[in-house]
Amino acid sequence: MFLSMNWISEFVDLSGLDKLSLINKFSLSTAEVENEIFFKGSDLSGIVVAEIKSVEPHPESKKLHLLKVDAGEGKLVDVVCGAPNVRVGMKTAFAKVGARIGEIEISPRKLAGYLSCGMCCSEKELGLSDSNDGIMDITEDVKIGTDLKELYEIDDIIFEVDNKSLTNRPDLWGHYGIAREFAAISGRELRPLEVSDLKKYEGLPKLDLKIENPLCYRYSCLRFENISKHTSPMNMRIRLYYCGMRSLNLLADLTNYLMLEMGQPMHAFDSRKVDKIRVKCFDKPFKFETLDGVERDIDENTLMICNGDTPVAVAGIMGGLDSEIVEDTNSLTLESATFDAASIRKSTVRLGHRTDASQRYEKSLDPEMTVTAIARFVKLLLDIDGGACVTSSLTDESAFKYDDVELSFDKAFVDRYTGIEIENERIVKTLVALGFGVEADGDSFKVKVPSWRATKDVTIKADIIEEITRIYGYDNFAVNTAAVPLYPVRETQEKTDEDRIRDILVKRYSMHELHSYVWAYYDEYKELGIEIEPNVELVNATNPNIKTIRRSIVPTQLCQVKYNTAYAPDFGVFEIGRVINGLNSDGLCDERKKLAITLFAKTEEMEKLYLRLRDILATIADDIKHMPLTFEALSEKSSYKHPKNLNAIFCGGVKIGEIGIVNPQVSKKIDKKANIVFAEIDIGEFAKISNAGIKYEEPSKFPEIEIDLSFVSEKFAPIAKAIDEANCPLIKSVSVVDTYADENGKSITARIVFSHSEKTLTREEVMETVDGIIASLEKEGIMLKK
Repeated sequence: MFLSMNWISEFVDLSGLDKLSLINKFSLSTAEVENEIFFKGSDLSGIVVAEIKSVEPHPESKKLHLLKVDAGEGKLVDVVCGAPNVRVGMKTAFAKVGARIGEIEISPRKLAGYLSCGMCCSEKELGLSDSNDGIMDITEDVKIGTDLKELYEIDDIIFEVDNKSLTNRPDLWGHYGIAREFAAISGRELRPLEVSDLKKYEGLPKLDLKIENPLCYRYSCLRFENISKHTSPMNMRIRLYYCGMRSLNLLADLTNYLMLEMGQPMHAFDSRKVDKIRVKCFDKPFKFETLDGVERDIDENTLMICNGDTPVAVAGIMGGLDSEIVEDTNSLTLESATFDAASIRKSTVRLGHRTDASQRYEKSLDPEMTVTAIARFVKLLLDIDGGACVTSSLTDESAFKYDDVELSFDKAFVDRYTGIEIENERIVKTLVALGFGVEADGDSFKVKVPSWRATKDVTIKADIIEEITRIYGYDNFAVNTAAVPLYPVRETQEKTDEDRIRDILVKRYSMHELHSYVWAYYDEYKELGIEIEPNVELVNATNPNIKTIRRSIVPTQLCQVKYNTAYAPDFGVFEIGRVINGLNSDGLCDERKKLAITLFAKTEEMEKLYLRLRDILATIADDIKHMPLTFEALSEKSSYKHPKNLNAIFCGGVKIGEIGIVNPQVSKKIDKKANIVFAEIDIGEFAKISNAGIKYEEPSKFPEIEIDLSFVSEKFAPIAKAIDEANCPLIKSVSVVDTYADENGKSITARIVFSHSEKTLTREEVMETVDGIIASLEKEGIMLKK
């Protein structure tokens, strides 16, 4: 939100103070100010009020005019101008020779063959508004040659406050609330808002108003007629523009101006189209066209403002196109209301449309502000258009009121919380400056919280301590070392395993760690042909990319790999992140932490790449759990997994994940020449597995016997199983030493190492075991290669 120091200074006298220093103090005590501060008008000089004395058409151009301009220097100046609204007698903003507009310095120059000694400027060219349909039309009675900065509030300091830091402070969504903070920080007095007395209209008829749904907390309205002016004063348009809003017309500008000034959104209806106000929800969904020309779907939970049974506005969000203020509008019905914050927030999500008004309503606005805002509107409108008149009494209906909040505490409570001693007088002065009512009785205080802070902000005594200390200044606290015991915290097994996995993958295998969000990104998945698996979804998601939560990290990783294929011909990436595997029996998300690894290679064959990933996983299991991995074939249909080359990973008999090859259809969309394999491990399941420990065995003094057996088999797993079931204590190790494939099929050569700690084995002693293994495998149809 952009804020104007000129606007703030209207409510608190900051003369003689360093405004940049005050902004910095505001950032430290109240809300975060963004780094860049804008010095509006500092790049303008030499712009004066001038009068056009003559207008002649350019002989060679249909758009250009030759002007004689009086800039107050005793002689007329020749100017070439292309604005369509030039006329004799018009006063405008004129940049003299030598004037500066931004980085441009005005100098005499020829335009279309004629010398132009200056420039007639539009409001947009001067940075005062976005109006660029002609040169500036100055209607004020002012002396020719007057510097434009003397006429209008052009010089200003604009700073931006981070909206997130105002979430719990609905009173700070307007300049008056910000001015209250500046008054407390600077020790200056806050001026009251100038408002009209609405009591003098009590004899006029009331409007037909009824709140039919309690989601509307309060609704106040007033009717005006005989409005003749339609353009806002220049200073109002400048303030709106500096704070990020464009000028539309007087009535719309006034409602926007009041919203930026007081934080209270308002809406102006054309009275010819609204005479019976009803605030309600409808039983059935319907279509409704809002002011921006968009037809929106309204459901039965969306609160509407209606003229009888005809909807004219979405409550708290945007008005309807049929009841908008138009050029010939001379009467209006003014709305000032508050609504249930959660209802407005949900409606904006359903409609996919958040406005400046809804942002404020979502913060729980003070219902007591609605009438004050109307009184302020009346004051501003009558100051601008003296012929306008109020034709109804204030019509005000309330369906909800926040409870009054009163808090009692003593000085000992303040001293204990702050750790410093703050004088009673300063405590009272600070709270009063912030709008609190304070009754002091010695060292005891009774505080009444103002309505604009009682909607959700200040509710307990600790909140009062925060108010006192932030204005006192956190930087004024003495820095002391806290005398508290610090105890070491033992990391969980899961966290320890995570750290060790990271070290292995980065230090030993030079992999790159990634971090991603939990969403199954629809657009990116679709680009690779990956289907989004049904899972937990975000309610009222406005963007399909952040609708469904992922079940696996692998698809996310494949999308990341696609954007990095030019990084290197071969690389590996990994991530330890979270996924959701549906819902538990208690209805809560089944959240899991998983390790995903993807290897990408253009120079390595698929089989070698796959086996390399297997070895990486085996190293992780061996280093951390000192246990081997086993694998079993899986048959699972998935858009990104290879239908055949997919295996479950087991450690200690527990399934901990999967390893596989990326489906060729997906792989081709990433890189046609690359091979891609993946693995995913459940970190939680892996952490539960007990560490087998390292077992030491004294090497035998006697020679080993190595037996190499070649079997015709596609897989090693049944061979390893048969060797393990032989249950021979003489077998010390088993390994695959070779694989071979020809037209007769694939063969795997397994090396079995036998050893005895007390004697030299003979071949006859081991052959009985070997023959048993061969016989066992033959029963499974796995024959010894001849």
